[in-house]
Amino acid sequence: MVLGLKYRNARHAASVLAPAIARSVNEPGLLDVVTWAPTSARRIADRGYDPAELLARAVANLLGLPCRRMLHRGRKSSPQSGKNRSARLIGPQFVAKPLWRNPRVLLIDDVTTTGATLREGASALLAVGAASVQCLAATATPPSG
Repeated sequence: MVLGLKYRNARHAASVLAPAIARSVNEPGLLDVVTWAPTSARRIADRGYDPAELLARAVANLLGLPCRRMLHRGRKSSPQSGKNRSARLIGPQFVAKPLWRNPRVLLIDDVTTTGATLREGASALLAVGAASVQCLAATATPPSG
């Protein structure tokens, strides 16, 4: 289902996956906003949408929370897909704009492989004043071997 969302324009899959993600949230009443780990501009141009954004918006709707774009890819950031494990561990670079208060953030991604994308996104949000960041993904790639 996630492959369809990412690569086959199956945008409806976000609404199917969102309830499971929303159920995985620890104490949703302690969150202020939902955001996503944005994919690269090239991927958005190719697909016409960002799968993680679709998931984040669907989850936010279920939780009754606002969904805001809080992260942007750094200029030297490249897509994670196609990279080997050691290259993925470096993770993409994210830039977060300074926050006007100290929100408690739910950060959504479509797939986690090494955790580097969510780790880097959470780090960028915490660096600009997020009080806390909870990270969730629709799925994880199985460990090699």
